[in-house]
Amino acid sequence: MTSIRNIMILTGAGVSAESGIDTFRDSGGLWEKHRVEDVATPEAFARDPELVLRFYDMRRAAIQTKQPNAAHAALARLEAEWPERVPGGTVTLVTQNVDDLHDRAGSRNLIHMHGEHLNAWCTACDERVPWRAPLLDRPACPACGVPALRPDIVWFGEMPYRMEDIYGALREADLFVSIGTSGAVYPAAGLVRGARDVGARTLELNLEPSQGSAWFDEARHGPATQVVPAWVEEMLSGG
Repeated sequence: MTSIRNIMILTGAGVSAESGIDTFRDSGGLWEKHRVEDVATPEAFARDPELVLRFYDMRRAAIQTKQPNAAHAALARLEAEWPERVPGGTVTLVTQNVDDLHDRAGSRNLIHMHGEHLNAWCTACDERVPWRAPLLDRPACPACGVPALRPDIVWFGEMPYRMEDIYGALREADLFVSIGTSGAVYPAAGLVRGARDVGARTLELNLEPSQGSAWFDEARHGPATQVVPAWVEEMLSGG
């Protein structure tokens, strides 16, 4: 492991599933209850804002009742302890998840590429503000006073956040790890190929092989709460 200095980690819904947060694509997941076209596109919000706001109000409330699990805790531990093991080494965590479980577990070098349930975005003044209450009653923006708040979520057809930062971290990575992702949503699904292009080692940790498993140098399969802490322990012990 001594050749690895900078680690970039991409996480998806599989990391939070064991905390009780529904995944999007699995059997019984969110999209079995709502068509993506009805709740997760700009067009849906323009067509039926009450349906969209009600859906996200329910998700926002539910997330606040959940707790980080062993996988979240292990990744926060890796970020904190890796520079002690490898002076100057970094761990950059990029998540597709819109919950705050990585944050609450202690991850700090963290990019929410698909936004955050506990933020609201004002389409009038472009401010993003912490938000835990419902949006269905169309409250005024705390910054400008206009009732133009929407969920601060990257909907299908919109550009993920901080892509320049993500690609910058990818260029510096010696190891790219994908955890709990389907490998179906771009541009996140294409990051493994970018990692290979810069010569980084690639590792998949997932419940089962993702759609992009063939692109990884190594894959380990099992529940996130098992495979992630085991891998972190291996990294920090020099195994």
